Amino acid sequence: MTRDRPRCPDGDPLRQAGRRLALAFEAFHETHYRKWLAYAYLHTGSEDAALEVTGSAYQRLRLCWPYALKQSSVDSYAWAVLKESVVDWLCRHRRATALTQSAAFAVVTRALLRECQQQFALLESQLGLYEAIARLPERQCDVIVLRHVIGYSDTQIAALLGVDEATVRSHASRGKRRIAAALGIAPGPQKGK
Repeated sequence: MTRDRPRCPDGDPLRQAGRRLALAFEAFHETHYRKWLAYAYLHTGSEDAALEVTGSAYQRLRLCWPYALKQSSVDSYAWAVLKESVVDWLCRHRRATALTQSAAFAVVTRALLRECQQQFALLESQLGLYEAIARLPERQCDVIVLRHVIGYSDTQIAALLGVDEATVRSHASRGKRRIAAALGIAPGPQKGK
């Protein structure tokens, strides 16, 4: 994916281009930072690694910011940069995504803090849920994680993935059906039926 992109110029293009571009980049950074960090954490399983990955992604994006602004969707272009940074980190560290373990850890923490017997039954089902999510095709997994784990709206997800909202809803619906099948439960009622 990165091979298709033009080589970024040496130096800091934001300093060279002026304050307006720098402000636009900072606004973009502020808008997406927490959710990007959450996404990176879900895949790396480490706060330090998530900081490294998002820092790398933002640095790469900063170097190509003028080019990114010329794309049909800045959000989609930037999302691809983040995903590439996650994949690069996972490859360099010879790891698979930690989605199952990261999400499971959050569930375990909540369960232990509440010290509730019923929560442990829920925990077991949620562990299976996260494993089922991790096995989804890439776009379905992204939509489910972005919508239900990180909290993006369908409009935001569509912008990030460079698709329309109907496609986001389709990926979500198909993902939910696959998850339901993997967990051996009946899917919820379909809209319009």
